[in-house]
Amino acid sequence: MKLSRTASIILIIAINIIIDQISKVWVRSSFSYGEIKRIVGDTFIMQYVENKGAFLGLGSDMNDTLRIILLLILPTLVLGYLIYYLITNKALDKLSLFAFCCIAGGGISNVFDRIVRNQVTDYFYIYFNDTIKTGIFNIADMSVTFGMLILLYTVLFKNKKSQI
Repeated sequence: MKLSRTASIILIIAINIIIDQISKVWVRSSFSYGEIKRIVGDTFIMQYVENKGAFLGLGSDMNDTLRIILLLILPTLVLGYLIYYLITNKALDKLSLFAFCCIAGGGISNVFDRIVRNQVTDYFYIYFNDTIKTGIFNIADMSVTFGMLILLYTVLFKNKKSQI
């Protein structure tokens, strides 16, 4: 059974949301707030935190009105347009379409947290040394980042293939 293009878009977005939301429910039920569990030594760590801001806590100190506008209303409008674009733009190649679906799914999942919980659950942390480390993030953040990396790949290498 072959899914329609629109059904495939919805499915990929939904899978991103579901995996992220299940992981967040699991973390909130399995960790005490702030609790740290070392998964791979000091390199891969899980720590349950709640983030009122955006990526890496940016904007967490904004007043409530500004935070609602910049972290809830604006992203909701952008995500709504992105889904409209995905469904209506038939010219997108499959890899770019998949990338945009990952971005939409991760974005929707984090916006959902902001609507329902007024904050986003984060729990992954990677540390190699004081220079190479991440902030605390979640699967939705990974989906968005993965989608952006795929888009970067398509932009950098798509034109090169056609020039060969």
